[in-house]
This record gives sequence, C-alpha cells and structure tokens, in this order.
Amino acid sequence: MAQSVEFPDIQFTVEEASEIQQNIVSVYEGLTGRTLQPADPVRLFLSSLAAIIVQQRVLINQTAKSNLLRYASGVQLDLMGEFQGSERLAASAAITTLQFTLSIPLSSPTAVPEGTRIGVQGGDGSVFFATEEYLEIPAGVTTGTVAAVCSAPGTTGNGFLPGQLNVLMDQLPFVQSVTNLTVSTGGAEKESDEAFRERIRTAPDSYSTAGPQGAYEFWAKSTSAAILDVHAFSPDDGKVTVVPLLVGGQIPGQDVLDAVAETLEDRGIRPLTDKVTVMVPTSVPYNTTITYYISRSRVSEVPAIQAAVTSAVAAYQLWQKSKLGRDINPSELIARVMAAGALRVVPIVPAYTALTATQVAQEGTTTITFGGLADD
Repeated sequence: MAQSVEFPDIQFTVEEASEIQQNIVSVYEGLTGRTLQPADPVRLFLSSLAAIIVQQRVLINQTAKSNLLRYASGVQLDLMGEFQGSERLAASAAITTLQFTLSIPLSSPTAVPEGTRIGVQGGDGSVFFATEEYLEIPAGVTTGTVAAVCSAPGTTGNGFLPGQLNVLMDQLPFVQSVTNLTVSTGGAEKESDEAFRERIRTAPDSYSTAGPQGAYEFWAKSTSAAILDVHAFSPDDGKVTVVPLLVGGQIPGQDVLDAVAETLEDRGIRPLTDKVTVMVPTSVPYNTTITYYISRSRVSEVPAIQAAVTSAVAAYQLWQKSKLGRDINPSELIARVMAAGALRVVPIVPAYTALTATQVAQEGTTTITFGGLADD
C-alpha cells in the first residue's frame, strides 16, 4: 500500500522580498557605479519593480508546486486524478430502506413505481426520499421493502431515524403506510482535496485484480464521498473483511454496507475465490472530563479563551473518531486545549487506550470545567 512520506516544504525559486530587492539594487549599483541612498528616487523605482518580481516568484512557486500531488488542489488535482484514472467523487445523497404496507392482502401483485416519493412529517416537501427501483409486493403479502435515496445530495438527508420518513407524497392504491426501517446515512459533500489526494496516492493499488489489501480499500472508498476511511483484512484463507468509516466518524448503516458490498462484487475488483464481508467498525466509547486554568495575566481574554477551549475539545473529539484504529490519546487533547490559551490542563478522562484497526473511538459525555485564574 502506498504510504505518505513526510518531506520538508519545497521552494522552486526564492521569493524573499528583501533578498530580491537587494539583488536588483546591487546590480544597478554595479552597472552604474552609483550608490543608491534609501530615499533615492531610482531606489524607490527599483523597489516597485521588486514588488512585481516577488509576485511573479510567488506565482512560479505555486504553479510549480501544483504539479506535485502533495500541493495540487482544485482543477490541477482533478487533472492528476485523470492521469491515474481516478475521478473526484461527486456529492452523494443519503440512503435508507423503506417498507410499504398494504391495507389488505391482494389477489394480484401491487406495484410501487421507481421514484415514488416519501417525505417527513411536518416537512415542507423540499427534502424527500425516492425509491431507487421498482418494487413489487407479491399477491397475498402486505409488506415490501426497497432502497430509497434523498432528493438533495450532501448531508441534508442524514440522520432520519426509523419511522421519521412516513409521508407518502405520491398516492398509491391500497398502500396504507410507508416508513423507513433504517437510519438514513451516506450523504456527503463533494470529495475534498485531501480525501481525493489520498485516493490518487493509493490508486496504483487498484490496478491489481489479485485482491491486495490496498485495492479493496481503494474501491471501497470509491463507493461514496461519505466514506472517510477503510480497513481491509483477511481473517482466513479466501475470506476478506472490509470495514468502512463515514465522514465525521459516523458508523455506517446497513444501506452503506450494502452499497460497498455491491461495489466490491464487481468481477474486475473481487477475485473469484474471495468471499467478501463488509461490516461496521467496533465503537469504543470514552468520556471527556477536563479542568483547565487560565493565566491571571490574561484575565481580559477569559471569555475568548473559554470559547476557544470548548472548540478545541470538539475538534479533538472529531479528530479522535476520524480514523479507524486511532488510539484514544489524552495528550492530543491537552495539546489542543493548551494551544487554545489554557495555562494548564488537568484531564481526568479519557485515559490512553490502544485501539485495533477495526475499532473507532466515539465520544460519550463531555464535562469541561474552568478552574479559574492561576499564576504563571
């Protein structure tokens, strides 16, 4: 699997303003034999030229660096992906499973057309779910299930609990009720530069059809922009288990697992002898309880620092659950709170906990206590 290596920042040309200006002045003085004083009009004119050259140097650096995967962004990154045969994933819509219930058993099959719309009680109809395929409820049966996708791509359709989607917007004969059986998940915005860059970096792993770990992880991530991280492993000969994690550290629902399984079922991806199972990561809950103090010399900044500390704790919790197998690390929490302006931090929990590659940390209760002002 391709690994990201840490390299120092690269600069193709010098863009230090003082150095460029001094070079221009030195060349002029060498050619003319004159010494330019700070207020000399010629020196001021040369300084204005130096500003233009500095801007050009900055553009040269940006343009050259955008040819490297580490620094490319936007359209340049899209073109790099094209070279590797990868495309940026578009915004994905949330999915769920719907159950239609008839008022009575019928002697003939009942059709639920593809695209039948279902909304939420009390909603304005701007956001709804539509069935992805034709559903036929057999004769003598009163219920049938079918997958449905949100009308609005992105995170809008995420989080509808079972039973919340229950308004049939397209009336169908003999259909008494409809409801979602699963939490709607899988909605995400267009793939970010960071996520797309990582997929491009691992794209060579996908060239093999022999079932390497990197290929399974690449193709699983390619299912949807909502999939943030994936771990694939072989628990036994001929068996592969794939564990996806969604953006924001969300645990995927069954609908997302089914979508990933469908992607990996492609014969150009899965070796014929591999039995692939897609499963959710194991949640490892932890609570967050800290007490922090602020320097007495920064008393005027107390409200701002308190807000920054609250944001730092939230950012830590998001970081903690944004990667499979990331150990629960209180040192990271302390570092972020200190950077937010705290003088010292007393964490009670969480304690350091090592996680396996199929586990993900999930925050529980959060208690943040301001201990008061303290001397440096």
